[in-house]
Amino acid sequence: MSDGTDTARYLRLTVDLVVEVLDIGALQAAALAEIRDPQTELDDGERQEQIELVNTDETGAAALQWLIEPDHVLGLVEHVAEVEPREAMLGVEPSDGVLEEEDEDDHEFDGPGHLH
Repeated sequence: MSDGTDTARYLRLTVDLVVEVLDIGALQAAALAEIRDPQTELDDGERQEQIELVNTDETGAAALQWLIEPDHVLGLVEHVAEVEPREAMLGVEPSDGVLEEEDEDDHEFDGPGHLH
């Protein structure tokens, strides 16, 4: 939605989310279906590498990464018409089940009007 001027404002959105994997097999099956989808832009070597990565990752992180689109985060933002995604990068890693303590300079947001 940029008008081509230098007035655009960029924000980096960081979301920490801890999920519990209840069925690793179902998670892996969903990711493998996505990887095997002919519309997924992978060559045969990349496809096989991703299949092996998902199958050998006991945490489910590799599978979950295939199932989350970073642009879906925009669904969390009200007034999406005023926000245009520029870049998205997603990282998924094992967790001990709790969020790490925030640095004093970081801010937590509990919803509209609740910035700490």
